[in-house]
Amino acid sequence: MLSVLIPAYNEEDIIAQTVKASLQVQGVRQVVVVDDGSQDATAMKARDEGAEVIRLTKNRGKGEALNQGIPYLTQPFVALLDGDLGTYASQLDLLASPVLQGAADLSIATFPHVKKSGGFGLVKGLARMGIYLLAGLRMDAPLSGQRVMRREVLDVVAPFASGYGVELAMTITAARRGFRIQEVPTTMSHRVTGRDLSGFQHRGKQFWHVFMTLCRTTWKEVNK
Repeated sequence: MLSVLIPAYNEEDIIAQTVKASLQVQGVRQVVVVDDGSQDATAMKARDEGAEVIRLTKNRGKGEALNQGIPYLTQPFVALLDGDLGTYASQLDLLASPVLQGAADLSIATFPHVKKSGGFGLVKGLARMGIYLLAGLRMDAPLSGQRVMRREVLDVVAPFASGYGVELAMTITAARRGFRIQEVPTTMSHRVTGRDLSGFQHRGKQFWHVFMTLCRTTWKEVNK
């Protein structure tokens, strides 16, 4: 009853664990990994663990990787997971429960607070503010990529936005269309962007993508 869609870029060290843990979750009938132009053995390791693998010839970003995987999904419920979850992907059963039981249309995983987080909260703060102003929701994890939804929700929120605006645009669209959204506390964890130069560059790019997503969404609302 549940398809799992995982975008992955250069995740050869952990993708096998993520796929294996996902397939062991009750109700999972399919795991699709979109190899987003990886330069390592991500595709091979995902396939070896039983995933259906779609290989993109060049890196196209998370949103487009997800879009490329959507046509291959076969189940009435869909989970989106990040490739670097590893064994934490086993908590998909917890995340999926509200949707499978009919209590929510879209569930979003929250992570435990990371004391030495790589960011300063600016990106999340901007996303939280945007979701509240545009959709009236107060979110703890506005940018969490771990999500489960009914196929009807996917049909409305797709195609996904490009870059790091994927989750933000998805949440706002789903909320404004009246779908029930529920955050689910988990103990999931994955890589945290550091405080080095590359980390700051990543945060800066993420902030810009979130800002532009909010601008585009606001513009559409104003010009309806």
